[in-house]
Amino acid sequence: MKIDYSQILKENMINVLRDVLKIIDKEGLKEGHHLFITFKTNYPNVKIPSWLKDKFPNEMTIVMQYEYWNFRITKNYFKITLSFKGIKSDLSIPYDSVI
Repeated sequence: MKIDYSQILKENMINVLRDVLKIIDKEGLKEGHHLFITFKTNYPNVKIPSWLKDKFPNEMTIVMQYEYWNFRITKNYFKITLSFKGIKSDLSIPYDSVI
C-alpha cells in the first residue's frame, strides 16, 4: 500500500483555507488581520484580468485586508473583487491553484 501524504496534506490545507474564508465571509477581518493567498495564475479555471495575467504569468499573491468586494465562497473556488492601482478587478480562484 502506498500512502500519498502530499495529496492528503494538500486536501487538508484546502479545507483549512476554505474554513478560514468562511469565517472571514461571516465575520469579516477584524483587529488588523489580513490574509495572504498565493496561487498559480496559469492553473485551469483561474479567472483574472488579462493585464494581471500578463504581469503575473505564473503566480500571484493577493492580500485580503480592508477593501474587498463581491466575496463569494463555493465548494471548488472563491471569487473576490480587489483593487489594483485603483482598478477594481474580479478574480475567481480555484482552491487547487493555491500554493
